Amino acid sequence: MTIDWQNYPLDGLYDELIESAGQVRGPARQLCQYLSELPEHELIQRKDAAELAIRVMGITFTVYSESGNIDRAWPFDLIPRIIDKSEWERTEAGLIQRMTALNLFIDDLYHDQRIIKDGVFPAELLENSHNFRPQCRGITPPRRVWAHICGSDLVRDVSGTLYVLEDNLRVPSGVSYLLENRQVMKRTFPELFADYAILPVDNYCSQLFDMLAGLSPRTLDDPMVVVLTPGIYNSAYFEHVFLAQQMGVELVEGSDLLVDSDDCVYMRAVEGLRRVDVIYRRIDDAFLDPEVFNPESTLGVSGLMRAWRAGNVALANAPGAGVADDKVVYAFVPAMIKYYLDQDPLVPNVPTYLCFDEQQREYVLAHLDELVVKPANESGGYGMLIGPHASRREREQFAALIRTDPRNYIAQPTLSLSTVPTLCGVQTEPRHVDLRPFILQGDPPSVTTGGLTRVALRKGSLVVNSSQGGGSKDTWIVDLTAAADPEDYDSGA
Repeated sequence: MTIDWQNYPLDGLYDELIESAGQVRGPARQLCQYLSELPEHELIQRKDAAELAIRVMGITFTVYSESGNIDRAWPFDLIPRIIDKSEWERTEAGLIQRMTALNLFIDDLYHDQRIIKDGVFPAELLENSHNFRPQCRGITPPRRVWAHICGSDLVRDVSGTLYVLEDNLRVPSGVSYLLENRQVMKRTFPELFADYAILPVDNYCSQLFDMLAGLSPRTLDDPMVVVLTPGIYNSAYFEHVFLAQQMGVELVEGSDLLVDSDDCVYMRAVEGLRRVDVIYRRIDDAFLDPEVFNPESTLGVSGLMRAWRAGNVALANAPGAGVADDKVVYAFVPAMIKYYLDQDPLVPNVPTYLCFDEQQREYVLAHLDELVVKPANESGGYGMLIGPHASRREREQFAALIRTDPRNYIAQPTLSLSTVPTLCGVQTEPRHVDLRPFILQGDPPSVTTGGLTRVALRKGSLVVNSSQGGGSKDTWIVDLTAAADPEDYDSGA
């Protein structure tokens, strides 16, 4: 039995590949025709080959459970998500616009706070921010950039409109899986890359290194760049190792570094101390420097903030950047874009209700059965209420939480997220997806070609996070004109 697109169930949702019964969207026609002609036994073989490749390549993620940390093989679905290059170019421009405004906002908060004085951003939100770091007041990082790497989550609704759902500015993760998904897909279906003009993704690590090296406080041909990890028990440790290997830099833990009396950072090495110029840190602010933040932290480096403040080391992302990684602050990004850039957002926000506002809070409390409620600073799909799927008791509990700490909650309409055909056995069924592209605020800024498509593998689920049972797909940005040099595309070689 082969895949039958004629009977693929759309259920009134927007599907990324299938427009209507038997009608495939333009960018996906070659793929869907190929899959419909593939015999069932060969489809199973390809699926087994992909799973074997994931195990051999050691692509894992960590799930925290009551019994400890469990490493699992990365869940991957063979059917890619496809986006037309012309649509992606506008999305890319919108993400760069957004990142530019967010960096201006962060820099403003740690200096003049003009956006507050001009009444665009409420002062009380900053006063109650979990991630505003007073220790960063008055510091000016290179090029006034605080968030060098951002992972913004995008979703598409039933009308086909693409929205930004949130911005991850502290220690955004997932880019390694984006890159590894492409490698698995090229091993499994190399012939498809010969037929499609798919834009490549494999230049990310070189762009990341160039951006990091460009932050060096010393003028060197080969500055010392390191990746700072909390260690092997962190859920993103696979990614820390991957990025360090791909960039050809050292992977270090806090105990590998020290700040000397000259307020410079050094790495302990066999041959002695080596000065460090740039730290790509994958540790939260609270654990970064026990002198300044959590005095009990054993993950960070004592004196690191002194070295950073003195301009002797660059940190990416900069401490304090997380002030904009807040779902309440997210609601003000369109206003930031207008305020700092005098532009309209190219990619809109999801409509958002702010519970600290009395009128909006009362609306949320009266419509909890219709809305998704999120805490301001949680991630990974934790701490949310999906109203239509929640029990009466769960809604009552959330109502109490909102009344107790209204600043900590936002609410949004329950979007019917777009779907992508997903293999369930040998049948294809729609599963909800989001998309996390990664933006580098370099000179010039850049965006990954597509991003990490995360898929809710459970039928009907809207939660795509791997920690909550989600998986992923390769994301293809395809050029339907294909008039450029073939070397501009991913050949699958």
